[in-house]
Amino acid sequence: MEQFDVTIVGYGPAGATLAHLLGQCGVKTLVLDRESAHYHLPRAVHFDAEVMRVFQWIGVASDMEPLTHRHPGMKFVSPDGKLLLDWPRPQGEGPQGWRANYRFHQPDLEDLLREHLTQRPEVTIRTRCDVFHVEDRGDAVELRFEDMSRGKVERVQAKYVVGCDGARSLIRRYIESGMEDYGFHERWLVVDVILNEDKPELGDHSIQYCVPERPATYVRTPGMRRRWEITVKPDEASHEISKPERVWELLSDWIKPDEAEMERIAVYTFHSLVAEDWRKGRLLLAGDACHQTPPFMGQGMCAGTRDVANLYWKLALICQGKITGEDAERLLDTYESERKPNAREYIKTAVRLGGLINTAGTEEALRAALPSSDGSARMESIAPPIGPGLGVGDKAGRLFGQPRLSAGTLMDELYRHQFVVVAEDALAEGLDLPEGVALVTTSGSNAAEHLARLGVRAAVLRPDRHTLGGADTPQELAALMTRILPDPNPVNEPEMV
Repeated sequence: MEQFDVTIVGYGPAGATLAHLLGQCGVKTLVLDRESAHYHLPRAVHFDAEVMRVFQWIGVASDMEPLTHRHPGMKFVSPDGKLLLDWPRPQGEGPQGWRANYRFHQPDLEDLLREHLTQRPEVTIRTRCDVFHVEDRGDAVELRFEDMSRGKVERVQAKYVVGCDGARSLIRRYIESGMEDYGFHERWLVVDVILNEDKPELGDHSIQYCVPERPATYVRTPGMRRRWEITVKPDEASHEISKPERVWELLSDWIKPDEAEMERIAVYTFHSLVAEDWRKGRLLLAGDACHQTPPFMGQGMCAGTRDVANLYWKLALICQGKITGEDAERLLDTYESERKPNAREYIKTAVRLGGLINTAGTEEALRAALPSSDGSARMESIAPPIGPGLGVGDKAGRLFGQPRLSAGTLMDELYRHQFVVVAEDALAEGLDLPEGVALVTTSGSNAAEHLARLGVRAAVLRPDRHTLGGADTPQELAALMTRILPDPNPVNEPEMV
């Protein structure tokens, strides 16, 4: 029976990204998916700088960026067209080394992820393979699946199995996890069109139309693609509202049938759910398998990418034998304790936005729901820290920026998949670095502005670039460094891709 370190069930963006990350760390990985190819029509349309930074690690960011469109922000508009709330997004390079937000066509991303995975000998991809049995035997997991291309049942073993297999996750069933429900369950009609000619009047902003009788969302996507999401009323049948003639009627305020071709029409039920258990023994969940969110913040795929960025290096440390026994169990326990609060906060915010879109018709209502210091109706991007886990002190669990080194190189291009100490020169002087831990100083980079943002003189960054903690004295920094785990990449000079 063939043996693997990790088997990933599901080959969407989360599963493919996890396979890249594990492969870069030398982890023998198998990906199983029942489909022969990725879905060819649009689904997710937004990701943020944190996600692009992960794409940078796996070597697809430079190819992906030209395929995206800038995202200036979101506007909330009343039935008479009055601006109720403005949610601008910063432009230009931000603290993560990338633009704050991107609009994209999911098939473009999946093409890149899959194409680049063919260059990773540590990763085996098996499509048209339907997993039907998973057995955690304590020291390994046995999986049975049907290779539908040959009609043959096969077995493999893995040290760990990660379910990236979506909202109807088989792996979640084996974990027997319930779901925390945050109360949002609505049907929305999602329509993707391809314009025959550009319509500049549609604009680049995402627009939430706060029309109580029929809330709707417009999204600008790359090229000539555009999307509308329109609420479906309780008494409307999904099969009736999704007929092309009815869809064109609903879009008549924005576009006419002779101006575009319909690419996709679907009725979705949007949910707000978080799995109660993200891990059981050697089985783990990531992506939609452990959380489902309404679309109003565009964070569905982003959350799955954050999951695998948190998980990959922990699995790598364990699979390479650098963390064993009870230490390995405690390390894997931090995956859920760190990720669940972050995912939950994004979902709760999306639910709150959905409520505003559905019910708010006046600027006063929005001001009451989103008060700001100057009394205006305005929203700022949220960036909740991860939950308690490996961190030390009140500066732990924060997403740290990506300094540019003096030569202009972004930090993660040189120090990928390893712990990094970022420090003022005075604190770095004479520092005894553990093997495999990198050092970035304020004299050799623009790290000072990143440290100032955190409010410390030094910080230790985990491989996922969240802070292990902050320090203001040499003694505090020395104590913090004793908490650093071994580097999952045994090579001092990390792989460049």
